[in-house]
Amino acid sequence: MKTHACLLCLTALLGPSLSGCAAIYRITRPVNDALQAPFVEMPDDPGVHTPQQPAQRGPQEPSAPLIRSQSPDGGPMRATDATSPPVNRYTQPSAPFAGQPAQPVAQETYSAPQLPAPPADAYPPGGYPFQDPNSPQTFQEALTRPSDLDIFVQEARTGKFSFGVADNSNAGLTGQITVEERNFDLFRWPRGWDDVTNGGAFRGDGQYLRMEAYPGSRFQRYLVSLTDPYLFETNITGSASFSYFDRNYFDYFESRYGGTLGLGYRLTPDLSVQSSLRLESVGISDPRVAGVPELDAAIGRHDVFGAKLQLMHDTRDLPLAPTEGHYFRASHEQVFGNFDFGRTELDYSQYYMLRERPDGSGRHVLAFSTQVGFQGSDSPIFEHYFAGGYNTIRGFAFRGASPIDNSVRVGGRFQLINSVEYFFPLTADDMVKGVVFCDFGTVERTTAFHDAFRVAPGLGLRINVPALGPAPLALDFAFPVNDESTDQRQSFS
Repeated sequence: MKTHACLLCLTALLGPSLSGCAAIYRITRPVNDALQAPFVEMPDDPGVHTPQQPAQRGPQEPSAPLIRSQSPDGGPMRATDATSPPVNRYTQPSAPFAGQPAQPVAQETYSAPQLPAPPADAYPPGGYPFQDPNSPQTFQEALTRPSDLDIFVQEARTGKFSFGVADNSNAGLTGQITVEERNFDLFRWPRGWDDVTNGGAFRGDGQYLRMEAYPGSRFQRYLVSLTDPYLFETNITGSASFSYFDRNYFDYFESRYGGTLGLGYRLTPDLSVQSSLRLESVGISDPRVAGVPELDAAIGRHDVFGAKLQLMHDTRDLPLAPTEGHYFRASHEQVFGNFDFGRTELDYSQYYMLRERPDGSGRHVLAFSTQVGFQGSDSPIFEHYFAGGYNTIRGFAFRGASPIDNSVRVGGRFQLINSVEYFFPLTADDMVKGVVFCDFGTVERTTAFHDAFRVAPGLGLRINVPALGPAPLALDFAFPVNDESTDQRQSFS
């Protein structure tokens, strides 16, 4: 992901949504009196196993008193006869207990109770005896003693508010206002004014809310999205979003608004499947040139509905500036409404970490990425693929490497975009990195390849500015070595 120059960005953290608390868990420890520890002899705990020393009694007392010992967690233990010696089944008998008359010790060998010996081949050589947890319990019922464990949870900030001004080669000068809350609760309505002032309202369920506004000179976009990672207490992810977008392209003006509903399921930590339904209203107006069939067919407002299914496999170590792993996405969308067509896309990125410093910094990374897309013949111009710009083929202006008809950039129904990049550190703290790259590919009106296969090598910088967010600032220079005569070049992006 390539991010471009930002003039000003301030970030304010919202209040915490997770209060500090102490959670108490009850942990039980089984004590089995019938087994002898095979390798480790545990020392006795005098506060638990050894009864308190009784007071000296005279011979006139008819019976020995009972003393109740106290467990470490404050609960009472069983009553203990003061004259009874402490019992230890894992050692031989010791001297008589205080206050008990000495008795002659029988001349016999002491042995603890033993279980029947297992077969000779029951355990692997040198291994521990193992009991299958799913098999019936063969040991005698174990005694348990609960203990208290205090876990202290520290408060964490889950909300963020940021605003700033950005400028990039594709969108021009834009404002940026973003509000995020990662512990949102749609149904936690305020119970009073205190809930509003202390930040307790609409928080606590782990939902992700994002609101963003991008007003700009060339385009504007507004978005509200809500994601529940565990919909209805299941492993299914649910999401809903509503957006408005308009842009004044060079050849026409486009505006669209609508929403998306999605469901996802994580099959493994790296593999997930998602489905979504898109409902949009798209309007095309103010054509610069008349008489272009693909543009004329799109003039007016159209209803677009799309059902999409996609599979993703992601092993990257970092989502914004990865150094290892890969990302794969395969998707198919069937669009219907005023236009009926299908769209299939494949995205793949691979990252190789070639070398690093002993402390793990200063990584040299080789990256390769490819994007392939196909569309049906009924796809309108506002759904076509376009090439040119920092996120497709650098070295060309925005949409400047796309098919053209009567000086109108009409795009195409097939795209193949590739990039090879080599990242290396320029400073010891990894705040500034260099990159050498080569972008190559094409966008065609049909699935046939032509001689206009664009190739643009270049170099650039990646500057990490913490005040601008986690994404690095990208400055790239590219110089096309193969292009089409109608392409529009732009070296810096």
